[in-house]
Amino acid sequence: MILFGASGHAKVILDIINSGTGDTVDYILDDNSEIFDLAGFEINHTVDRNILQKIDTIVAIGDNRIRKHICLKYKIKLHQALIHKTATVSKATIVSKGSVVMAGAVISHSANVGENSIINSNAIIEHDVSIAKFAHVSPGAIVTGAVSIGEGSHIGAGASIIPGISIGKWVTIGAGAVVLKDIPDYAVVVGNPGRIIKYNKN
Repeated sequence: MILFGASGHAKVILDIINSGTGDTVDYILDDNSEIFDLAGFEINHTVDRNILQKIDTIVAIGDNRIRKHICLKYKIKLHQALIHKTATVSKATIVSKGSVVMAGAVISHSANVGENSIINSNAIIEHDVSIAKFAHVSPGAIVTGAVSIGEGSHIGAGASIIPGISIGKWVTIGAGAVVLKDIPDYAVVVGNPGRIIKYNKN
């Protein structure tokens, strides 16, 4: 397997692997020629599209837009989801390829996590939640039952979303926000109760 990205996010993914997933990292790839080493791994700086289309890869970049850009640009062959051994994931849940589930996270019955998404440390994803591709649920966030989260949306650390809420695509929910109503595409939400303060660019 290849990790594409030599950032702090890659370190946490290495922790997932080291928890006992049975996976082996062949090398870490990053096009930043100033990075030479990460957690004892030598960094390969040559981005070879043919290799990325043949060898299972996890894009180890926390920024949702950059992660999407890299996946689409190189048409990456995605590795199966990586799930930390201390995470609790229902057998009736789908965690799609390219996604990562960090230590202590909980994903309950009938949830669906799309490709290339991040479920961070101690996040809680309750029953019947749908999370689209390239999303990120930050540490300690709580997503209650039957919530829908659109493509590329970022749920901040410690945020809470009440049941049945629909969150659009490329939304940013600030740290600690409490979401009590549906949120449209590209909105930026902060506070308790959550309020829209602006909109991200498309």
